[in-house]
Amino acid sequence: MQRDGQIIYFLPLCLLRDRRSWMGASGEIGDKKGREHILEIQLKRTYPKCPPSISAHLEKLQEFWSILEDIDKSLWVDDMKASFATSYRQINIGNDSFIMLSINASDPRSLPEIRFLGSGPSVNVMRKTWQKNSKRWKKEKPFLENLASLLETHLPGPPDVLKRDQQVECGICYAQNLPIDDELGNKSGCGTDYTCDNTNCSRAFHSICLGDWLRSITTTRQSFNVLFGNCPYCSEPIAVKINSSKQ
Repeated sequence: MQRDGQIIYFLPLCLLRDRRSWMGASGEIGDKKGREHILEIQLKRTYPKCPPSISAHLEKLQEFWSILEDIDKSLWVDDMKASFATSYRQINIGNDSFIMLSINASDPRSLPEIRFLGSGPSVNVMRKTWQKNSKRWKKEKPFLENLASLLETHLPGPPDVLKRDQQVECGICYAQNLPIDDELGNKSGCGTDYTCDNTNCSRAFHSICLGDWLRSITTTRQSFNVLFGNCPYCSEPIAVKINSSKQ
């Protein structure tokens, strides 16, 4: 393109390694994290007698990348292929439920688009809470602080953090880990893997223990491989998948 009598080329940063590529190259290339690095090279009409003018265009996306990095470090991002080249993140909120965040790269502090995926009671509660509070989003507040404020809950951290910081007893068998037993299959020796959706309760259970307990209650109903009943501690609705080895 031309601007003020100058010819302007937008080139990937890596092409500077080969001066011969300046004149005919086009397109964009990202680094190992998926971030796009582009330079603006301006050639005057007197080129090559006069040197080119070069300026970087990275600062526009720094805040966007910073928010993505905070999300990846602080929340349970379900997609291991997530990179800085994508503007969405799928957040695992537990119990086979997810939040899909789509962030505006041009205005990353603005209210993100959000979808709630899953059929558990917590998903419906979060969806209604988000709709009720969406106008409270404030650009001047940190992104994750806004998110927690609007959802009125703290989202789960990455799995490795949870394993380090949350060695929790099961509310039914009162043990942190299930016994090592071939009959338990891939659940053998596992820690708690289900948490009550009620934030005032948040009691942890082994899904196998909870499934056995729900089967003993006459009011429990079953749909395919999911049991629907009430939390043993707070009586709020819960839904848990049945482990195939225990059916």
